[in-house]
Amino acid sequence: MQQRNEKCPGAGTWRNIAPVVIGLLAAAMGPPALAQGLNPLLPHNLSPWGMFLNADIVVKAVMIGLAFASLVTWTVWLAKTIELFFARRRARRRIRMLESGPGLADAARACVDDKDAIAQLIQTTAREAELSGGIVDDGLKERVALRLERAEAAMTRQISRGVGILATIGATAPFVGLFGTVWGIMNSFIGISESHTTNLAVVAPGIAEALLATALGLVAAIPAVVIYNHLARVIAGYRTLLGDASAQLLLIISRGQGLRAATLPRAAE
Repeated sequence: MQQRNEKCPGAGTWRNIAPVVIGLLAAAMGPPALAQGLNPLLPHNLSPWGMFLNADIVVKAVMIGLAFASLVTWTVWLAKTIELFFARRRARRRIRMLESGPGLADAARACVDDKDAIAQLIQTTAREAELSGGIVDDGLKERVALRLERAEAAMTRQISRGVGILATIGATAPFVGLFGTVWGIMNSFIGISESHTTNLAVVAPGIAEALLATALGLVAAIPAVVIYNHLARVIAGYRTLLGDASAQLLLIISRGQGLRAATLPRAAE
């Protein structure tokens, strides 16, 4: 009992001193914290949209350009996917028709009003047969092969139109984003020298805004490269279908099927 009574006065003294000590610590720590909270160099919003709004005008231009490039990438992907889907479906249907064994005249009449790739191959073959008078010789085969080769190249260029921009975006977008990052970091170091402070809280927001440009560059470049490679494979498969159709037409020429009557209706008119 006597020991407990001896400790009680000390405990009471600490309880009286503790609020004073805490108050002094809060007063000592309060002004820097307040100054840091009111520092105009610190942005209030560190979300991606907030960092975009607080970025330098050059970094903003880089981000807008990369966002537009990403939009172009997905637009080309959607347009070319739809175009290639219908083109391949028509090509397979035409090849099945040629494999079923009709003569050149029947095939030409079946697609006289169509503008798809294999229809044009059939029409150019029928035109050459008409100009040759239906005479089957080595010269006719060479002329038809030459016409088919040129038509295939033209159809491939047409279906590939717009795909090359994906390769350009995939190759340049990371470097454009890197340029935005370098510019933003340079501005951050300029801000450090002007504020005469190396406080990480002052430096970090500017660096984060700069790195956002690199992130957008990768977001634009990676899908562009993947989509370009995918479309290149699909276009190569489509060109193979054109080659199959050309081979079927050369077989029809070799057999001499319906060459006498292989005149285009519009030529007869």
